[in-house]
Amino acid sequence: MLKTEKKKKIIEEFKVHEKDTGSTEVQAGILTKQIDLLTKHLKKHTKDNHSRRGLLKMVSKRKKLMDYLSKENEERYKNFIKKAGLKK
Repeated sequence: MLKTEKKKKIIEEFKVHEKDTGSTEVQAGILTKQIDLLTKHLKKHTKDNHSRRGLLKMVSKRKKLMDYLSKENEERYKNFIKKAGLKK
């Protein structure tokens, strides 16, 4: 789980407007950070299948958000990919 301070930093990085806390970019950004943390955990604890299932669910949810964003606004999608350092 992410601490409140880290979530605030992620929200500041990906927000679309001043009071944005739940846009597609922010949600996908938070999921990306959680996926990174869980991936590090699973490299150390290879037999933790419960966490692996959670990771797969997070990856799936992020993919759905990214698909939605690419359909709705291609430019915002490209900007998010660049900021987050993801592949297409």
